[in-house]
Amino acid sequence: MTAITEKQVKAWIESYVHAWETHDPADIAALFTEDAESHEWPYETEWIGRDDIVAGWLERKAWQEGGWEFEWSVLMINGDTAAVQGTGIYKKLGKFANLWTVTFDDGKCSVFRMWNNEISE
Repeated sequence: MTAITEKQVKAWIESYVHAWETHDPADIAALFTEDAESHEWPYETEWIGRDDIVAGWLERKAWQEGGWEFEWSVLMINGDTAAVQGTGIYKKLGKFANLWTVTFDDGKCSVFRMWNNEISE
């Protein structure tokens, strides 16, 4: 296990947001190790492997129609894992509070876990 720094976590999140904006498979793939896992609740999303993660992201492109924004902050870092709080606001879908844990391997994500909760206003 190699400890990750806050600077590295912030750079990874900025690249994550960039990939969400571009929908470029290369941008998405660059975030994850080849054998990465991505899990999301309450939607029970389980993407295993970089190719599966890229395909899953591309299936969600329509979520962004009409515009979106994302605010985030790093809550803590423990060794190779960071906890991140985020709020996504999608013109068509609504507002969502997120909690992520991101485990890193050599600067790329090896395990991504997201708890995603719709905020009713």
